[in-house]
Amino acid sequence: MNAANPLDLDGHALGLLLAVAETGSVTRAAERLGLTQSAVSHALDKLRAITGDALFVRCGRGIVATPQVALLVPQARALLAGLQAFGAGAAFDPARWEGVCTIAANDLQRDLLLPGLLRRLRAQAPGLRLRVIPSGAPRAALLRDGGCDLLLTPRPPEGSDILQRRLFEDGYAVFFDPQQRAAPADAADWAAADHVSVAYDDGRGLDIDEHLAGQGHKRRIVATVPGFAGIAALLRGGPWLATLPSRLAEGVLHGLATAPVPVPTPVLPMYAVWHRRQHDDPAQRWLRGELLQGLSPPQSGTQFQ
Repeated sequence: MNAANPLDLDGHALGLLLAVAETGSVTRAAERLGLTQSAVSHALDKLRAITGDALFVRCGRGIVATPQVALLVPQARALLAGLQAFGAGAAFDPARWEGVCTIAANDLQRDLLLPGLLRRLRAQAPGLRLRVIPSGAPRAALLRDGGCDLLLTPRPPEGSDILQRRLFEDGYAVFFDPQQRAAPADAADWAAADHVSVAYDDGRGLDIDEHLAGQGHKRRIVATVPGFAGIAALLRGGPWLATLPSRLAEGVLHGLATAPVPVPTPVLPMYAVWHRRQHDDPAQRWLRGELLQGLSPPQSGTQFQ
């Protein structure tokens, strides 16, 4: 009997071998497995080719196992148990997780979400190191190429292999130095002022700037910086305004005065984004759960979902 490739074995074949050995009958094994007798007989022929043994031979009106079956049954049970454990995934213990977790975020997400996350990681997964990189213009390639584990962004990249979870919504506010000027009195006062804003390295501006321009609100932007962290230094000591996400007041723009935007503005959603290959990974699922745990109570104008 010519041996076939042992790698052709699968869980169904192993379960069939056990069923026939335990019932002592092709008919009863077929009934247990919900198969036809011919399907069981065909699978047995495949097993015979793989093992190079007859396995079960006729004896009167029934069948009897060969000596080789007694050796194969314990192995089959062990292999099935291993396959079931493989499918369930290895038990995940944060305390034993070692390595680097990379999260791409801008200044807003970094200051709001990651300090608390770092504290929880250090308490539960002390062997894990958090690495934060700039998110810039969010690209699916950053996740596909393994450049980061999580991307925090208001603008999730598109792709059937890209998954996302909404974290919270923010609104917009006007930031200014109260030592240099008062809050804009109305839309005309706001539009007449000099403004500073953000322009990323690729030339893309903020969504709010694009929205306002699209609504016909013309502003004189006199300076741009490549991230929110540079706005504070520009505003302090000058009469400029900056129209930005309101929760920056809890981070890099802390200490500056804020006022409502005197024209209608959209909400700003924030998402956690990851690649499908990491969706069911126990470590990554735990990490995403810890990120969600860190969402602070809603501030004025902010809604968490």
